[in-house]
Amino acid sequence: MTRDSQLRYPAVPLVVHDPYFSIWSFSDALNDDWAHHWTGSFIGMTGMIRIDGDSFVWCGRPQFAPAMKQTVCRVLPTRTVYTFEAGGVRLTVTFLTPALPHKLEVLSRPLTYLVFEIESLDGAAHDCSVYFDCGGEPCVDQIGDQIVWGRFRHPEFELLSLAAADQRPLRRSGDNLRIEWGRLFFGIPRKFQAETAIAENPSLRRPFAQNGTITSVPDDLNMPQAVKENWIAMAFTLPLSVPANGHAEAWAVIAYDDVWSIEYLNRKLQAYWRESLNGFDELLTRAATEFDSLRAECEAYDRMLLTDAEAAGGEAYADLCALAFRQAIGAHKLVADFDGTPLFFSKENFSNGCIATVDVTYPSAPLFLLTAPELLKGMLIPILDYAGSRRWKFPFAPHDLGTYPLANGQVYGGGERSEENQMPVEECGNMLLLASALVEFHDDLEFARRYRGTLKLWADYLLDKGYDPENQLCTDDFAGHLAHNTNLSLKAILALGGWALVEQKLGDDAEAAKYRSAAAEAAKRWKQDAFDESGCYRLAFDQPCSWSQKYNLVWDKLFGLNLFPEEIAGTELAHYRRMQNRYGLPLDSRRSYTKLDWIVWSATLTGKRDDFDALVAPLRTWLNETPSRVPMTDWFETTDGRMVGFQARSVVGGLFIRLLDDPELRKKYLGLLEK
Repeated sequence: MTRDSQLRYPAVPLVVHDPYFSIWSFSDALNDDWAHHWTGSFIGMTGMIRIDGDSFVWCGRPQFAPAMKQTVCRVLPTRTVYTFEAGGVRLTVTFLTPALPHKLEVLSRPLTYLVFEIESLDGAAHDCSVYFDCGGEPCVDQIGDQIVWGRFRHPEFELLSLAAADQRPLRRSGDNLRIEWGRLFFGIPRKFQAETAIAENPSLRRPFAQNGTITSVPDDLNMPQAVKENWIAMAFTLPLSVPANGHAEAWAVIAYDDVWSIEYLNRKLQAYWRESLNGFDELLTRAATEFDSLRAECEAYDRMLLTDAEAAGGEAYADLCALAFRQAIGAHKLVADFDGTPLFFSKENFSNGCIATVDVTYPSAPLFLLTAPELLKGMLIPILDYAGSRRWKFPFAPHDLGTYPLANGQVYGGGERSEENQMPVEECGNMLLLASALVEFHDDLEFARRYRGTLKLWADYLLDKGYDPENQLCTDDFAGHLAHNTNLSLKAILALGGWALVEQKLGDDAEAAKYRSAAAEAAKRWKQDAFDESGCYRLAFDQPCSWSQKYNLVWDKLFGLNLFPEEIAGTELAHYRRMQNRYGLPLDSRRSYTKLDWIVWSATLTGKRDDFDALVAPLRTWLNETPSRVPMTDWFETTDGRMVGFQARSVVGGLFIRLLDDPELRKKYLGLLEK
């Protein structure tokens, strides 16, 4: 995929690794405004370039020099690429995050490469220098919090660092919180002969803008200081001499060592990369020696994934997938359990801050089922182990494991105390469908055997309660309780069908026949009970003239269950195409808002490209025009495109369901895991 996207992204990923180390641009141009954490708190990064004695700003608000003209912004799965022009040169800045799902140790590294390439546009040689700085905002919760700073010697890098003065690892949990422990690093390879300093940001930016150097700026030694007290920043400059008709290149890294990442059932866990690397110094050494190979691999991976997405769903779909990729991964933290098992904990960003939420795992799963089933297992295992403990006393699946980053037990609804405001049918269906997918797509029978007892308990719950759900919440809990929910009923039926496949592969034909028969009988009833005379299928069995997206029906196609006749999906898609607004298909007949992930699932129901294109085209229009400048929301109004709630959530991994629907693509990406 070589075309330059002209999309105006609502927000652009810069450094996106996990719910704490997550930096974005919320503006059209990188030099229109400061960068932001995904929560919206600003991060005062500044980038400048000196070209033959003239200075320009390429990142952050212009203060001491004019803005450089931004010509291109492209978001790719593992890279964000900006180009700027001024003074006879083109500056390309790439934020390269090796988020390769088939390489868990690499994906887990909390490190992004900043790659600077300068090309002569006028055929002349140019004397250039690139400047970059960052303050202490990424390592504290509030700018009134104090920081300390320092330098470190490393064989490959000159290292600068900022850190919270009062280290508070894993002491608090919540939604709109940022990290308050660990250490932020700039790493500049020694071979580039960089200038570096740690001081008040005006005393760094002004001299560079005026004369292109920071060598005269002494390090500030007055610490600790509050971030906002004097706006201490760490900065580096990279000299780059550009030959006539040629180019020059240098790179650096921005990284974060959090030391402790997640608390799971009262034990503290570290990031997964520590399983194979002996400390942060070795991580940095690997980052230096593997830069060229990882860069090439990321470029190839981006081309492959977007070529596949464009072939499957067109340019609009490829654009959505490119923006969703790092967001979906970066709303999780990958850690290692005590035995080395990878565990992948999600955070419900700007929803309620819950950790390991099952009905967030469910919509995000297509990306991981396609590219990294170990990551999906890493989401399911903590829930299954918790549900198998004496603490969980209910015959249905939990909703969550706590509030990020503390996964110490369910907090949603009735928690561990009561069934009030739980999601029994929803979460049982989610867990069974995803466990069945691991078996059906990846033959993971060991996983199924290990948790068979718990999963079978939930299948039996759905046999009893799933067809006509009581007044329960579903994953769309913002819409409130709903009895007789036909889409929730679909989930239960298809979960039983999926579990029948698992029982069959486990060799229990009698159990497989029991669940298959129950699912088939329920499907026949559903077709009759849910049909509305208006020509679609109802939102609830007892609500005439209502309708809803039946996104859960997609599993009938994915698993090849054939429980429902194809005409149901065809009838639904014809109705959906009539009900669309400018920015997409409403979630159901109650309101005009929608869910981004479910639209793409619904668009996949018939397998027809025309249906898919019809539902996805308005989404690209929405992405380009939404007035809500935040990391991609999944809950928005189809009339004016405004965000209703949620942002930067992992559920955008669900956009990859169109690729998951192709058996050949599943085989292709599985092949990457086997290399």
